[in-house]
Amino acid sequence: MSEIAYGVVFVLGGPGAGKGTQCERIDKEFGFIHLSAGDLLREERQNKDSKIGNEIETHIRNGTIVPVEITCSLLHRAMKKSGKQNFLIDGFPRNKDNLDGWNREMSSVTEIKRVLFFNCSDSVCIQRCLNRGKTSGRSDDNEESLKKRINTYRDSTLPVIEHYRNLDLVSEIQADKTQDDVWAEVKGIFEKIRS
Repeated sequence: MSEIAYGVVFVLGGPGAGKGTQCERIDKEFGFIHLSAGDLLREERQNKDSKIGNEIETHIRNGTIVPVEITCSLLHRAMKKSGKQNFLIDGFPRNKDNLDGWNREMSSVTEIKRVLFFNCSDSVCIQRCLNRGKTSGRSDDNEESLKKRINTYRDSTLPVIEHYRNLDLVSEIQADKTQDDVWAEVKGIFEKIRS
């Protein structure tokens, strides 16, 4: 069995809950490397020489879900490549399949230090995403897509959060406050993780 090499904090919450914003601050203040599963998949898909990239492209083209083993392998590769030990994984695991795959593929080399749950009302999430959509160019920052994304989050991700809550690993943050008020809470959590 491998020695635990990486400390992980999963960062979960609905679209527009402030995950990315707070991850940037955590990275700067505490040195945790921010990894987004979605960003890693998009980058790999664009690598035309990658066997995994071609498979990701096939899944996207066919409207099927990229196997969790691929996502985990990309996360593991990014961890190794960074040379660092502590990571924020943003937006993953999103569902039970992701959770089961993570436990199968990564539990021998990672320790889950915490799960940050940015809990934010639907109305605030939608307004934040609509505002972001004015400048982000993201096609999914529109009201119709957002309602679907929020429903998916409620149906698929909340049970993952409950799983970790039962393991006493969840720190829930009321994320409809100002960025600075949310940061004050996040900072307190990370000061405890670091010590």
